[in-house]
Amino acid sequence: MTDLEWMTRALTLAARGRGLTSPNPMVGAIVVRDGAMLAERFHERAGAAHAEAAALAEAGLRARGATLYVTLEPCNHVGRTPPCVDAIIRAGIRRVVSATRDPNPRVKGGGAAALVAAGIEVTTPCLGREARELNRTFFTAVERQRPHVTIKWAMTLDGKIAAFDRRSQWITGEAARQEGHRLRSQSDAIVTGIGTVLTDDPALTVRLPQPWPREPYRVVVDSRARLPLDAKLLRTGSRSRVLVAVGEAAPPQRLAALDSAGVTVLACKSREGRVDVVDLGARLFALDVTAVLLEAGSELTGAFVQAGLADRVAAFVAPTLLGGAEAPTPVGGPGLALPSALRLTNMTARPVGTDWLLEADIIHD
Repeated sequence: MTDLEWMTRALTLAARGRGLTSPNPMVGAIVVRDGAMLAERFHERAGAAHAEAAALAEAGLRARGATLYVTLEPCNHVGRTPPCVDAIIRAGIRRVVSATRDPNPRVKGGGAAALVAAGIEVTTPCLGREARELNRTFFTAVERQRPHVTIKWAMTLDGKIAAFDRRSQWITGEAARQEGHRLRSQSDAIVTGIGTVLTDDPALTVRLPQPWPREPYRVVVDSRARLPLDAKLLRTGSRSRVLVAVGEAAPPQRLAALDSAGVTVLACKSREGRVDVVDLGARLFALDVTAVLLEAGSELTGAFVQAGLADRVAAFVAPTLLGGAEAPTPVGGPGLALPSALRLTNMTARPVGTDWLLEADIIHD
């Protein structure tokens, strides 16, 4: 097999950690000697052994003189686990092929440089674009110092997320809703607005055929702390995973009620009387949130878009028409001038039951 073929296998292996490794990236590693695979492992969860260390431990003494394929530049610093560079040098690896550089300032070329200094041949990049796409949330978080935000909505073919009377359950079918839970499982936080909570009373939990081991934060943007204490959010999942982002004008008595209910309140800066979503992003980032799924109404979605915080779109499209000048569309707010329109790339479209899922990355200048 060629370097490209081994790295393709390593990327597929890395993807098995999707939704489980944050704030770490997904990483796969394969130890190969004389064309034969000696060991392969992936990073299973934050705090567990890194993929390189786990694969080398599995290969043991056979790793001496072998090639290591790894989907991200090996780390050269002490974090929750020891540096992978040290393990690679001790194992006697002859050559390392990495998909892409690690953008973390604590690594950024240092891992590769340390290997070269130890006499190990290093080849990089190898399928670098694919590696960045796999870990798009990690790269956004490290390079922009904020969470990667996917804005998700369900709409009719004529672009309506609710009818003229604001009813929206259910625009799409069961298969699309199940796919939405898959998107939730890959996120560190699911964010919605108080308007959606008051209208639809969502649980925002991850409901998959198999129990999901990692519960994302469930975040309500609620400027005036209006969240009802009997909301489904507080009756499902872990209450400690519920965050309420309030503005500077939130009534103290409402804040006290939320605190007594065991809810974590994020006191955010206000902008035009509402929670400043830039400040909210910073506060979530401080909680190790690197991947946000925004499931909100048009106004909150518009606020994220207007602030330049949207990185990816996941739009479920139902084969129905609603019409109505007053029926809301996915992105509200003042809107953007045509020359400033957000451009999308890497767009894909696939059927999900009777609906379609369109996904694309937003281009940031």
